[in-house]
Amino acid sequence: MAVDDALRFFPYETPYPNQREAIDRIANSLGQRRDVLLEGAPGTGKTLSALVPALAYAREHDKTVVITTNVHQQMRQFVEDARAITRTEPIRAVVFKGKKQMCHIDVGYQECQSLRDTTRELVDTETDKDQLAARQQELLDASKEGDSGAAEARSAVMDELDSVEDELEELREGNVCDFYYNNLIDDNDEFFSWLFNDVRTPDDVYEYADQQGLCGYELLKEGMEGVDLVVCNYHHLLDPMIREQFFRWLDRDPDDVITVFDEAHNIVDAARDHATRTVTENTLASALDELDGLDDSRAEPARNVIEAFLEALQSTYDTGLGTKINPRKVGDEWTDLAVANRDRRDDLTLAFLQRYEGRGISIEAELAVQLGKVLDEEYEQAYRDGDATTRAECQTLQAATFISTWMSEGDELGQHPMVGVRRDGATEEIYGRAELYTCIPREVTSELFDEVYASILMSATLRPFDVTEDVLGLDSPARLAYKLNYPEANRRTYAAKVPALFASERDNPETQEIVTELLEDVIRFTPGNTLLFFPSYSESERYYDRLDDSNAGELGTLVLDGSDRSTEKLRTRFVDSDNATLCTSLWGTLAEGVSFDGDDARTVVVVGVPYPHLSERMDAVQDAYNRAYSDSRRTRDAGWAYAVEIPTIRKTRQALGRVIRSPEDFGVRILADKRYTQADMGKYSVRGSFPVEEREEFVDIKPQKLKFAMLNFYTDHDAYGGDPPEP
Repeated sequence: MAVDDALRFFPYETPYPNQREAIDRIANSLGQRRDVLLEGAPGTGKTLSALVPALAYAREHDKTVVITTNVHQQMRQFVEDARAITRTEPIRAVVFKGKKQMCHIDVGYQECQSLRDTTRELVDTETDKDQLAARQQELLDASKEGDSGAAEARSAVMDELDSVEDELEELREGNVCDFYYNNLIDDNDEFFSWLFNDVRTPDDVYEYADQQGLCGYELLKEGMEGVDLVVCNYHHLLDPMIREQFFRWLDRDPDDVITVFDEAHNIVDAARDHATRTVTENTLASALDELDGLDDSRAEPARNVIEAFLEALQSTYDTGLGTKINPRKVGDEWTDLAVANRDRRDDLTLAFLQRYEGRGISIEAELAVQLGKVLDEEYEQAYRDGDATTRAECQTLQAATFISTWMSEGDELGQHPMVGVRRDGATEEIYGRAELYTCIPREVTSELFDEVYASILMSATLRPFDVTEDVLGLDSPARLAYKLNYPEANRRTYAAKVPALFASERDNPETQEIVTELLEDVIRFTPGNTLLFFPSYSESERYYDRLDDSNAGELGTLVLDGSDRSTEKLRTRFVDSDNATLCTSLWGTLAEGVSFDGDDARTVVVVGVPYPHLSERMDAVQDAYNRAYSDSRRTRDAGWAYAVEIPTIRKTRQALGRVIRSPEDFGVRILADKRYTQADMGKYSVRGSFPVEEREEFVDIKPQKLKFAMLNFYTDHDAYGGDPPEP
């Protein structure tokens, strides 16, 4: 592909210099069937840098581009970019969401599958009836004209017609979906003409289909064949079963798909979520109820396995309650209970082996799975026939499949067995679950990257590239990194020498006073809105309260975020103000994927080095990473570096990127912790974990001097709109 051809889908007059280089390099990489890691500062056009050459290559070589994200705002941005592209060079694009968000009758996945199959069977049978009716009429006419064999043939057709009518009556008494029925009997050309006349959002499709009495979700699936671009969520690609179906809807082999991952630093956690498997105590108990009175030789071995596992789960968390966990602290969220052992199988497995009595766990678990599949097919048929109003889930199949996996994979590298407990909101009783937590995401992602034609992973925070390659299982991808190319005079990044905010230091009253005074200065000397990011929501609330106590109207509007608050409402309230401060957690949803352009936010502060809570899960990931990646050419402590420090610095860099979103934008970014400075902090220093061009911009500063530096910077940019504040 010629270099100029790569720009055919660029929707604006000319790309930024970095954009042009990235487009050319990505085009060359695709020609070599090579994956790409693209790191670019926020607001520098990464999406078009990836999409433009990918679409050009796909058009030339008959492939489809799939761009995916786990951030809702980015999904909206993709739609805007696709609309701009299609006005320059027409493309067929589909924006896809999961069935649940697009269902007009609000049923679950299994029920939808059953309804779809039954509805299609009804339409097929109606077609058979119409054809038989036409045939019998033809034979009747032939008989009247003297065809001696026509009468006998018509009699046979009439018998078949009677049988089909009886079948139709039964199907009509069963469960069908009227929306999908209309899909099957209507001419849908008008829908597809509307769909591809622009780039339609899932909400657009839902509204249009609802007005027409159609199922937009199924029509989208039908219309995905041969499209140029699909916009979707991570789970369409990261879940192996969904991915297989997704490619089938595209009518593409994996080798004919180019994937583009936005916010690609989030793939790690998303892959873990898709790979992790769980079963609750309630599911196990329901499976036993399902097996009661069942006349099948496989019921007894199924009960042997499931009952022993349930009893083992109950005894395991009973032992842990009071010794490892205070029962009074168990609420309606899952609380982890450590069961893993370094020198033997986990406590739950040992308890299971002690209680189990039978012919062999693997044999009886397999019989339980077989029985579960039979029961599941019976539930499917009952729902399709209308004998059940909902499509039942087979609890035996779920329980047996999990137990089989637990025993066969529970001691493999990267699989961490866990038990969790929570309190039932209705009964106040505690119940448990077993979980196989997946620590190493490449077990999910490497298969995907191997099977598609090529992948482009983009983010503002992908470096260190070798860590990204290791963790996701990428083989020698092209590496592209572009720093923030906006005028350096429009930004300052300060490393404030406040005490290192270790967990043990955070409760120190003197330290709290130093941090509070610094934040007060930052807010007073910011001409506009201020973003404050803390290591946790509790720390955010602590300093919100301290600032609120000392506010007296001088600090403007204070806004507190929390895990139970509406992010979009908070963001709207914040950006609609011209003198507000938002206190939030770095691990919340506002630290990345959300733009605060221009006056929306002028100053951003990251308070402390916001390491995540060091839980058993984090310990398990560290241990797995140490075993997988600590060798002679890498760090001695890959676990800490890969699992904790690097993700934390990535989150910090994402937070800093909430300001300075365009060449004309200006603002101040502050890292408030001594560990960010050049001070000798030994192994606790994190300055060296930032890319070199970023840390070269860090200006170390004493907390008391920060207000003077901010005053000078914002005065130079004529930002105060009147008399500046007095130090």
